[in-house]
Amino acid sequence: MIFPSLLAALGALQSNHPDSLAARVRQLTDSYVVAYFERHPDEATLNGVANGPHDRLPDNSPAAMARWQSREDAWLAQLKRIDAGKLAGRPEAIGYGIMRDAIEGSIATRVCRFELWNVGHTGGGWLPTITSLATLQGVGTQEARQQTLARWRAVPGYIATELANHREGLRRRFSAPRGNVEIALSEIDTLLSTPIAQSPLYDPAQRDSTPEFRSELARVIETDIQPAIRQYRDFLAGEYIDRARTKIGVSANPDGYDCYEASIRATMGLKIHPDTLHAVGERTVEALEEEMRVIAISSLGTSDVARLLERLRRDTAFTFRTRDEMLDHARAAFDRARAVMPKWFGRLPRAPLVVEPYPALRERQSVGEWNPPAEDGSRPGIYYLSTYDPLRKSRADLEPLTFHETVPGHHLQGTIALERGDSIPAIGRYFWSAGMGEGWAEYAEQLADEMGLYSSDTARFGLLADLTLSASLLVVDTGIHWLGWTRNQAIDYIREHTHVPRLRAEVSVDRYPVWPAQGVSYAMGRLEIVRLRAVAKQRLRDRFDIRAFHDRVLENGAVPLPMLRVAIQRWIAATR
Repeated sequence: MIFPSLLAALGALQSNHPDSLAARVRQLTDSYVVAYFERHPDEATLNGVANGPHDRLPDNSPAAMARWQSREDAWLAQLKRIDAGKLAGRPEAIGYGIMRDAIEGSIATRVCRFELWNVGHTGGGWLPTITSLATLQGVGTQEARQQTLARWRAVPGYIATELANHREGLRRRFSAPRGNVEIALSEIDTLLSTPIAQSPLYDPAQRDSTPEFRSELARVIETDIQPAIRQYRDFLAGEYIDRARTKIGVSANPDGYDCYEASIRATMGLKIHPDTLHAVGERTVEALEEEMRVIAISSLGTSDVARLLERLRRDTAFTFRTRDEMLDHARAAFDRARAVMPKWFGRLPRAPLVVEPYPALRERQSVGEWNPPAEDGSRPGIYYLSTYDPLRKSRADLEPLTFHETVPGHHLQGTIALERGDSIPAIGRYFWSAGMGEGWAEYAEQLADEMGLYSSDTARFGLLADLTLSASLLVVDTGIHWLGWTRNQAIDYIREHTHVPRLRAEVSVDRYPVWPAQGVSYAMGRLEIVRLRAVAKQRLRDRFDIRAFHDRVLENGAVPLPMLRVAIQRWIAATR
């Protein structure tokens, strides 16, 4: 007979065996992913998750938030009881690290109370969420049409919850900046004045020819959604805007400084003081300005960088004439990149990509973005490009933006992760850490120069100018949220160092007040990837293979930067 105490001891030993721990972590991370997309069904659709909950919207009601936070606390407690060191080298270690980083970042940013003030055209507000879903919502089958109608019927309740949250936010002294409220009102007015047949909300019907579906979707928009939007619009104009904060930094909200530090940690997985980030940004901007001076002298015959930048962005010889010309130029750059990718990467994406203009509602406040392909192949990757006011859009700026959003940038990184299947945990295919994700896309702009993708010296100069813009966001983001900069201070800094048109500077500056710390991810992530490449090249010498390095960086998805460091260090050690 085996005594019960001995059975318990044997069970404990077995549960700490690496295979048992791996199975436990797989189960934990997979269940978390399912729960996460139930909580954030919009992200399931935006990320192209097959068989996701595409028939509902987020529930940010206080009760739902409390239930979710309780689950996060329980998951983190379970993770802390696992000896992650025993998973080293296994795929489950990736799943463990991503899940723990995601939950710890979410818990840290609870102090921000984003749900109480996410009145904005970006960064999680209901308006960008719904209009983004409209362009990606699946149609073409009876099930997909039913999911679309169920989601659209849920829009009024979604908006009502957001309105109640924002009213409670005012009571607790949490608010969005007044300027962002004005942008939201402008976009809402545009949406309400657009005929239903041309409305972004009607986009799913434009992609489906079923008369009954098209008719019912139009009815839901007219009788259910538009009245809810008008009610929210009246709330913003009548109750909210005069009480919205005039300071744009999150520090003006309760616990704002704590919120900003927590947001930095959640964005990159690193604890870095805002003063340090600000100083890194200033040094990086200075170094890039010197690089621009060098290329201006050697290739463009001038040492006056400021004057050259102004000319590239104002002289119609260097700007576009039509919207279609912008789209054609972007498609040609993507085709060039795709042709040479095998020389630089061993693993390539299979999903196609299309280049499309932004819907009219979003084009003025946007520059460019990538949307992932669907996991089941039902939609391609989409590169949305703002073709607003082409006469003020420089050719020198478009190519680095295109390589950032397509290949070797976001489309390569995101699609490779999605197509890895069971080779990596599901959480690695879908979750995205901004430090790695945006950092890789910035690195891709720089890599594109090595790949010979830029069509001219002016385009190469545009690359350096764009990297300078990203570095300036380090200064601006910390300036806004930590140092109390005004909107004009931030715009002036960007324009002084990049000479972008004022609208381009405004788009950046108006984005980050409602999305704290997202602006620091670009330059910091790029600098870290460049540093890791230099370390690998120095240590491996003639064994260094650029294709192998890139494959290692991308193989586990957009992991937090500390995890990327560990992965590259392990690869270096194994290669040596």
